[in-house]
Amino acid sequence: MRRLFTILVGSAVLVAPAAQADVFGLGAQIGYWDSELSGDVAANGGSVDVKDELNLDGESSNQLSLYLEHPVPLLPNVRVAYVNIDQTARGRLSGDFDGISDGSDVRSDLELEQLDLTLYYEVLDNWVNLDLGLTARDFSGELLVQGNGQSSRTTANAVVPMGYLAARFDLPFSGVSVGVVGNAIAYSGDSLHDFNVYGQYQLSVLQLRAGYRQMAVDYEDGDDRFDVEIDGPFVSAGVVF
Repeated sequence: MRRLFTILVGSAVLVAPAAQADVFGLGAQIGYWDSELSGDVAANGGSVDVKDELNLDGESSNQLSLYLEHPVPLLPNVRVAYVNIDQTARGRLSGDFDGISDGSDVRSDLELEQLDLTLYYEVLDNWVNLDLGLTARDFSGELLVQGNGQSSRTTANAVVPMGYLAARFDLPFSGVSVGVVGNAIAYSGDSLHDFNVYGQYQLSVLQLRAGYRQMAVDYEDGDDRFDVEIDGPFVSAGVVF
């Protein structure tokens, strides 16, 4: 992982800005994500389907982001983003899972939390906007399953480097644009990706967005493994200065 981190840092340096911001810019977004959940969580050799067995099939969540852009050559721009997914449900196991027997009625609590720090450069800044950089994602996941007098706690925690890309295409004189934002990494059997596509309308300092986001985590931490996918539509509102 250290070698991969070095490679990604080097790549970010190589895309040092062909077009950096002409003035200081500041923006913030707050959004509502109507997400659905699927996949498996494994612990101590057993696994459970979070949707079909635990009924953790989806719930709304908030997503936040903040960015700062500047005209200083070589120094990257900064973006911070946060999302927290917290769900509770009741279901029934269709097999043994980490000491809880087959057929048990269970209560499950799942929390997935991530905080991103992204350093990026503006490579293009006209009607086509392109940003490239590197994200450090502080990811944590916890699943607590309780039933039949037993309980199981599955956890994963890591700070993961990810490649970052954001592209936006502005329609002239309309305030309307379409875009895509993505983070991704795959290394040594683990993989994470997080993409969203959106349409945007901007009026003065106000930005309104609607789109679709997909996040997938396949990460192993010791005997615990999260292999889940969260996706669904989102809306957001923000301000830019």
